[in-house]
Amino acid sequence: MKMPIFQVDAFTTEPFKGNPAIVCLLTDEIQEELMQYIAMEMNLSETAFLLPENGGYRLRWFTPVMEVDLCGHATLASSFVLYHKDLVKKEDLIRFYTRSGELKASVNNDWITLNFPAFEEKPFTEAERLKEVLGVDPIQVVQSGENVIVELKSSEEIRQLKPDFIQLVKIPLHGLAVTARSDLPKFDFISRYFAPWAGINEDPVTGSAHACLGPYWGKRLIKRKMIAYQASTRGGVIKVEVQGNRVLLGGQAVMIFEGELKI
Repeated sequence: MKMPIFQVDAFTTEPFKGNPAIVCLLTDEIQEELMQYIAMEMNLSETAFLLPENGGYRLRWFTPVMEVDLCGHATLASSFVLYHKDLVKKEDLIRFYTRSGELKASVNNDWITLNFPAFEEKPFTEAERLKEVLGVDPIQVVQSGENVIVELKSSEEIRQLKPDFIQLVKIPLHGLAVTARSDLPKFDFISRYFAPWAGINEDPVTGSAHACLGPYWGKRLIKRKMIAYQASTRGGVIKVEVQGNRVLLGGQAVMIFEGELKI
């Protein structure tokens, strides 16, 4: 079997920045076990598999250890590949059929916009334990979708945070977004995202987390449109627009390589 394969850096305009994702183009269904093996071999935070279906694409995402329900940067990377390789016309909307329902993507100049579900916050019962493990005194700790949001007092606290992943993984979470108001005027808020439960200690730039962070910060900043920065070592920029129960996530991407997977 031969399979076209691409590596794309998402939420950046610079190679080796943003968040790298693998995109695999399928012509027929393959076994889930094989998808997981390929993701493990690629060893990036996400490997996406695209299969044409009903005028759009069936989209699935795998970390090196598991399949996930929602992934932003690999969806951006998938959209970029489809537009870049002229598999979809620039003026056309892409429809993705996923475990999180139908997602949409469109392109305007060099920016791709993803239409994702928005997640509202609710109380988190393990807040005190999480504060102790992180060694922080947060402004607030809430749950949003499958993620937990921890708001700290400053951007510098975000940058300096060094989680103890051995202890952190003992708390039953899916993902952890640590965030603060930005100290840079061109950004509204910054964040970092940790997911050792999915085999990813720190994810460089996490689109799906901003489906939680967008509504969270929209309420506090009283803004519908925001620009966010994820302050990982690689770093990345996300445009965020809250539209009721949906969030529009805007990003750019760079092709790193394309080839053929032979199995």
